[in-house]
Amino acid sequence: MLNNQRFSMTMGISSALSLVLLAVSTGKTTPPPSLDTGSRMQAAAEGYLSTLSGPELEQGTWALNADERFDWHFVPRERYGVRIKDMTSEQRVAAHALLKSVLSSQGYLKTAGVMQLEGVLGRIEGRPERRDPEDYYFNVFGNPADGSGWAWRFEGHHISLNFTAAGDDLPSVTPAFFGSNPHVVPEGPNAGQRLLGAEEELARELMSLLDQEQLQVTIFEDEAPRDIFTGNSREASIGNYQGISIVSLTDEQRGAFMQLLEEYLHNASHDVAHAQMQRIREAGMDNLYFGWAGSMEPGEGHYYRIHGPTILIEYDNVQGGANHVHSVWRDFQDDFGADLLRRHYEEADHHQQDLNQRR
Repeated sequence: MLNNQRFSMTMGISSALSLVLLAVSTGKTTPPPSLDTGSRMQAAAEGYLSTLSGPELEQGTWALNADERFDWHFVPRERYGVRIKDMTSEQRVAAHALLKSVLSSQGYLKTAGVMQLEGVLGRIEGRPERRDPEDYYFNVFGNPADGSGWAWRFEGHHISLNFTAAGDDLPSVTPAFFGSNPHVVPEGPNAGQRLLGAEEELARELMSLLDQEQLQVTIFEDEAPRDIFTGNSREASIGNYQGISIVSLTDEQRGAFMQLLEEYLHNASHDVAHAQMQRIREAGMDNLYFGWAGSMEPGEGHYYRIHGPTILIEYDNVQGGANHVHSVWRDFQDDFGADLLRRHYEEADHHQQDLNQRR
């Protein structure tokens, strides 16, 4: 039994890729693909939890409102939860099925790639003991089976994926952080590989289509910040819009912008990505901005953001001689499922009121 306080994971051939192949090779814990993402995710979470022992449940399950749910980060640090390194094969398969239940194939392979890069970084640095591609953790918050709100997180160095579910609505999928160090692998058997290459190249394609007058508006700082502005904040906040309004772009430029935006949204499953795009459209494409800071020269520090009423995407490549990327997708209304849970509880209250009035 889970107590009330604590209910309550590409690139090249590597150990992380071996984990991916293991997860793909058996589908016994993977829910039917015909289900919507919320249903798949719930079934996968229940399957994952069923593989855990009592002590593991104590390690990796929490109340939905536990402070741990909001204590997210993407740097190397002490973490809680059930670690991949400590999992049995059965548990690893179930854990990967949980990831695949809500991520697209693109998002899932990026996730596995982040883990692989940790091992690559360890070999480049000459300290593999400090860079473990299996030092990544799963935590579940709340009970997926009881019909109320619940959440889960997958996290480690350079990744933090946070998912929240409630009722029949599609899950919230932010904050969603992906990082890569090195951005371009400089040596060894993986030399030349670039995990988050599309995130850079699509932005550069858009910049190449802008004329000089547009560039003057788009580039809001000559020097890129050392990191994303929002860091690991519980609530995303970034101030005024900076850069160029999407409504002022030509059709060709707007098409390039949409490709960049969709690269981030489509890390999530098809139905979630399309629902998120619908929210952005409803909030007004006229209210979306794209901004750039830093150099436009490849190999030099640069930063960009997509900013609108509901969405913030940040990408920063400055550290490590501009070979170390941090990227994040935030939702001003629904990070950690804030709006999703609010609507769910309001509907539940209204339903209860209706029942009381009928008695």
